Amino acid sequence: MADVVELCGIRKTYDHFVAVDRLSINIREGSVYGLLGPNGAGKTSTIRMMIGITMPDEGEVRLFGETFHREQLHRIGYLPEERGLYKKMKVLDHLVFLGRLHNLSEREARKRSLQWCERLQLSAWTQKKVEELSKGMQQKIQFIATLLHDPDLVIMDEPFSGLDPANSVMLKDVLIEMKKSRKTILFSTHRMDQVERLCDSICLIDHGRVVLEGDLKKIKASYGKNHVQMEYEGDPRLEGSALVQSLNNYGNYVEVRLVPGADAQQLLRTASDNARISRFEVVEPSLEEIFIDRVGTHA
Repeated sequence: MADVVELCGIRKTYDHFVAVDRLSINIREGSVYGLLGPNGAGKTSTIRMMIGITMPDEGEVRLFGETFHREQLHRIGYLPEERGLYKKMKVLDHLVFLGRLHNLSEREARKRSLQWCERLQLSAWTQKKVEELSKGMQQKIQFIATLLHDPDLVIMDEPFSGLDPANSVMLKDVLIEMKKSRKTILFSTHRMDQVERLCDSICLIDHGRVVLEGDLKKIKASYGKNHVQMEYEGDPRLEGSALVQSLNNYGNYVEVRLVPGADAQQLLRTASDNARISRFEVVEPSLEEIFIDRVGTHA
């Protein structure tokens, strides 16, 4: 399967600050790829080089098997983290305008815009000005604009920002449909739960460098099943236990990382002596736990 995106040792500096430091990744056709990292890690700088907003100081960007050139942008849909809509324009006029920029006829752009607005429950707002919409609705408008021209590569920077749970599910369903139709999707987000459910592969970067990269299932499996999720009533008294390396306690629910070689059944016996256990499960670490393990808590 061909690589749609190839970043070959790209580097970007601003004065003396190194934003991206010789980063190399490959994104295969038809996959969903998560670009992750703490704030300031270089994610947005990487995306901006990928689509020609800025040029790398070193290295090469290749898209669809070719060195990047401007004509490729008509095959790309880009949803930036910062909203870039014209607030005084009406929603439908705005979408038609953006569709025309991607070489759609006015008739086709209008047809697709209306179909998408119906799909994302925005039909009642097509004649409203953008500024009259909530932040979540504006995010859905930008989402539509990203997909209107049926791009082969979709790049989304924090696509779930400002969305309530119902609208997040709506957009997630669209992304799953796109994946089934062999579109290639790259998204950057702090929503680790969405990454775990959607992504085939991830790249975790910190200070502009790759910290962890590869198939998500293999990455999680490499950590082993040394994590416990437990729901309880009472006080299981896990703090200070010789079995526990670290834990996140949420009151009646706790996530425990065991010390290497620790027996999970011994932990269960200890906890059940002091609390009523309603769920006890030994699992692979969550992506959020891997994230914190590799880059700390400064995200």
